Amino acid sequence: MIKDTSAQDIALESKPNRVKIAIIVTLVLIVIAFAAKALMSTSSVTRSFDRTSVQIASVEMGDLIRDIVSNGRIVAANAPRIYSPEQGFVSLNVKAGDEVVVGQVVATVDSPELANQLKQQASEMDRLKGELARKELDARSQTLQLTKQLDLAQVDLEAAQRENRRAQASMKNNLISQIDFEKAVDDLARATLTQKHAKEEVAIAKDRLAFELESARSTVSRQALVLEELERKISELNIVATVNGVVGNLIVQPRALVNKNDALMTLVDLSAYEVELNVAESYANDLAIGMQTEITIAGTTLMGKLSAISPEVKDRQVTTRVRFDQQQLSGIRQNQQVSARVLLESKSNVMKVRRGSFMQSGGFYAFKVEGDIATRVNIQIGATSMREVEILSGLSPDDEIIISNYDEYINTDSFLLN
Repeated sequence: MIKDTSAQDIALESKPNRVKIAIIVTLVLIVIAFAAKALMSTSSVTRSFDRTSVQIASVEMGDLIRDIVSNGRIVAANAPRIYSPEQGFVSLNVKAGDEVVVGQVVATVDSPELANQLKQQASEMDRLKGELARKELDARSQTLQLTKQLDLAQVDLEAAQRENRRAQASMKNNLISQIDFEKAVDDLARATLTQKHAKEEVAIAKDRLAFELESARSTVSRQALVLEELERKISELNIVATVNGVVGNLIVQPRALVNKNDALMTLVDLSAYEVELNVAESYANDLAIGMQTEITIAGTTLMGKLSAISPEVKDRQVTTRVRFDQQQLSGIRQNQQVSARVLLESKSNVMKVRRGSFMQSGGFYAFKVEGDIATRVNIQIGATSMREVEILSGLSPDDEIIISNYDEYINTDSFLLN
């Protein structure tokens, strides 16, 4: 009878598994390497901060638009003031908020002084016209007298010529003496000279009379211009609206005494609006007429252009005007608040990062994040916008940097993020 098979079993000596040993050794070496690397990386880290307390942004490639963000208000593009043309008492025909049209009389100035001047100059005009008429009559009378003298001198000359001819004929026949003959010759010479002088005097007198008449006519013409100017000034005492719109505000009270060129009221042309922006003076040199501007009005975004830039700085701000197509928007009102973005420059395919408080340190360095370690690196920035910053050197695309404030670790070269 066979009890079991134990007599057939052979005891074998166990051998170690080399493959398992190799795997275990490799794992141990990897752990030791990572531990050494971590130890080397953290050997210079002396401080640590909570990762949630910082803002981290990635460096990327793309387009950067350099801009200025500002708040402003809607203003009328054309809001002329009405001024008093002369000194006097003003009567207002409209009230604040009334609608007006071009040519409508909005105010009247009563100027007694100007009315009195008109009467005086009209009377002077009548006097000068009478003086001119008198001078014309005098000229005709003097011309007649001079013509008469010339005609008489001509008659005396002709008589002397006839007497001279008779004397010459009688002298040939020895009918008169030598003395009578010479007298006839002298009479002819005297008559010739008298006629010549009379002719010249008539010519001079006519020129003088013509000059005097022309001077009198010029005086009348000048007085006519004076009278016309006074009539124009009086007609302008009825002040008319220069635009279609509404009365903005009244600067004087009814029946107030105003001086020449005093402002009376403001008219607002509601058919044309512009945006008035106040830009920080640090951007004043970057502004230029014609720059594109993005305007947000009541949730609607429109595009406009800079149409005017103030030459002066007031309260550290520069006032600008933006012109836009208001037909794209309805229901806008005077002094309505808007936000705008002036587009200064557009750059394509640049390395950029989101703008943050780290720019307060000057933008000369940044803390680059690699894993849990943040390390200071020197950087060079280029163009900046309200949202992004161009990176010229010191970083590469896809790098991550801390963009929050650096005040807590300004003297630290690296630190740990928990």
